[in-house]
Amino acid sequence: MNKNQKIELVENLSNKFKNSSALYFTKYTGMNVSQATELRSKFKENNVEYIISKNTLTKLAIEKSGLDESSFSEYLSGQIGIAYASDDPTAPARVIKDFSKSNECLEVIGLFFDGEIYESSKYKELASLPSKEELLTKLVVGINSPMTKVAMCFKSSMSNFVNVLSSLKDSKN
Repeated sequence: MNKNQKIELVENLSNKFKNSSALYFTKYTGMNVSQATELRSKFKENNVEYIISKNTLTKLAIEKSGLDESSFSEYLSGQIGIAYASDDPTAPARVIKDFSKSNECLEVIGLFFDGEIYESSKYKELASLPSKEELLTKLVVGINSPMTKVAMCFKSSMSNFVNVLSSLKDSKN
């Protein structure tokens, strides 16, 4: 990799650090090519980028993005891959949890979420949270349910009123 490519990579990683909703630092020691391909495709399906880069370039990108590099130094030693979440910060956690059921070669060593650095155990909590789409669906159903009940109540009341008027009309005739 020449100097220009390294500069471009640092710039790209710096933008990812600035724009990602969450970062998951993982050790991928012992992962073979087929497992890596499977993991990347699962990440891609969930709108997550998984990038492996030299730790020194990653440290430069962290500094360039305005974050404190020393806070991340314990996570940047050895074979490290970083999952960058764009929209849904819990998506990488769900993918990693699902992938880890059948593969033991991936280990979360830390994560950066909502401006805070968390230990690896936090990812399991995030993995159990519903996705953004699920939460929005529950919200819409929750809002719609009372309105539906009110509409049914009015419909029922109107039907009863019409039946009473119909009965009165029939009794008069």
